Amino acid sequence: MKRLFCLLLIGLCCTWTSSSANENKQERDIYRDLETFANVLTLIQQYYVDEINSSKVISGAINGMLGSLDPHSAYMTPEDFKDLEEETSGSFTGIGIEISMRDGVLTAVAPIEGTPADRQGIKSGDQLIRINGELTKTMTLLEAVKKLRGAKGTPVTITVHRQEWKEPKDFTLIRESIPLISVKYAELEPGFAYIRVSNFQATTTKDLRNGLKNLKKKHQIQGIVLDLRNNPGGLLDQAVKVADIFLDKGVIVSTRGRNKEEQMVFEAHPDDGYTDFPMVVVVNGGSASGSEIVAGALQDHKRAIVLGTTTFGKGSVQTILPLPEGAGLRLTTAKYYTPSGDSIQATGIKPDMVVPLNAAADAPVDGSPPPGKSVREKDLPRHFENEKSGKKQSEGAGEAGESGEQEEAFQKMEDIRQMTKRLEQDNQLRSAFIILKGLASGQRRAK
Repeated sequence: MKRLFCLLLIGLCCTWTSSSANENKQERDIYRDLETFANVLTLIQQYYVDEINSSKVISGAINGMLGSLDPHSAYMTPEDFKDLEEETSGSFTGIGIEISMRDGVLTAVAPIEGTPADRQGIKSGDQLIRINGELTKTMTLLEAVKKLRGAKGTPVTITVHRQEWKEPKDFTLIRESIPLISVKYAELEPGFAYIRVSNFQATTTKDLRNGLKNLKKKHQIQGIVLDLRNNPGGLLDQAVKVADIFLDKGVIVSTRGRNKEEQMVFEAHPDDGYTDFPMVVVVNGGSASGSEIVAGALQDHKRAIVLGTTTFGKGSVQTILPLPEGAGLRLTTAKYYTPSGDSIQATGIKPDMVVPLNAAADAPVDGSPPPGKSVREKDLPRHFENEKSGKKQSEGAGEAGESGEQEEAFQKMEDIRQMTKRLEQDNQLRSAFIILKGLASGQRRAK
């Protein structure tokens, strides 16, 4: 093993060339540190009390190296890499929570709507002290993710500390298949749309466009509330494309890194036709990364009023670099900046209007029509048949047409009832809607 490392060091040193004295010193320092690493590994192999797995020890060293950089850089085993691909494609099995390392503590960024974590009331900012009794302090981010995920139907117990609690509490959650339905939409009132984007995955932009088309078929869009609360981010290109839908010109976001390829500027294109109505964007402390890009771009271009509470503040870009045998490296390669040139790293997007969520409105924020169809009399077992169904076919056809119209009317009434209930419970959404209607009214008068 030592010989192997020495050969590796020689190979590395042969590729390092520099004319600068400072660079030469750096080369000598790196060589010395690598030699120390090889010596330590050899001593561990020779003298440690138990026989060691060299691959496991080296993986631990790599994780330690990346852990010294920032909370978002990590080494991914082939299994981790596969999990990431599944997540960005649309689903995974787990408890449905986005986590991050904050000040060395495993912290919830946001629960995914409708998942076990969401139903159990896990909140953004909760600290996960233990997973199945094991302290998370010594875990890497990916190790924690792996422990939270698992086979469908299996339990996992997390010990959670919340700032207002005197003592941590245990939550036992049953793992489920977590479908990442990233876009949901409904009408607040005819012409006023509510769009909820819960994360940015491969199909988000397409799903959003389809949602807008469906809303436009019902009524001309007069205004949109875009809900990005508890949206932990996802794919950068999807966040940029979502912002592009509502902007017709200007910078959406720029990224800056050490290398030229990381110096990028993403600009809007005038090709969507969704820029002529007012918007209110709702955010909170669980809005991170991609959702901050969208909120920041719409805010800086004065395209939308941002309402809610200060966002999470993740202003860095991670690049996935593939490694041999299916492994990968998630490495922070750049920081991103809003159109005004501000970095939101660790500060977040400050809302134009600060509206904290009422404690009474602590139910999960959904924003879509209720799942499934309402249960009606005809769905109940042993229900009475309608006597008119025995009439001759010509009359039956007429009855079917009326029934269909009634069904549609009932569904509209149910949707209105659900949205009315949501507006009553959710003061942030209610405030956003009031402001949106005021903006739309002002826009009409201006015309």
